[in-house]
Amino acid sequence: MDEIDRKIIGFLARDARASLSSIGSAVGLSVSAVNERIRRLTAAGAIRRTTVDADPHLLDLPILAFVWIALAPQADEAAFREYAAAQVAIAECHHVTGPWSYLIKIHTKSLAGIEDFLADMKKHGFLSRSETIIALSSVVQGPFIPKEGMV
Repeated sequence: MDEIDRKIIGFLARDARASLSSIGSAVGLSVSAVNERIRRLTAAGAIRRTTVDADPHLLDLPILAFVWIALAPQADEAAFREYAAAQVAIAECHHVTGPWSYLIKIHTKSLAGIEDFLADMKKHGFLSRSETIIALSSVVQGPFIPKEGMV
């Protein structure tokens, strides 16, 4: 990957709908050359997906919370990972070091939605303990990608 590839990825990260022509003009390549590089970067896995950045507030999901999760001793970790991948409230789930098993980022309609989320994890036998941190505002954040069924 060279500097032009990095610039192309940067343009697409800021605006996935940027035209090949505008990207080509910015990096000094033809439309076909930009297209070929994007195809190659996608095939190599450097570009994993092209997506949209949705506003959770406009989708009626104003509550952003981070939940530290400690899995129950009897919990099947593979089953938990499948469960987490299927949960529409979960925007991100990270396996972490330290006293917690996972850090989960969720978007919900209300504070009651956080309680419902935790109750469901308990019902499935995954949760030993948790700590929830509610975000008051976001100074810098990545794109919000809603999952089907979330809105």
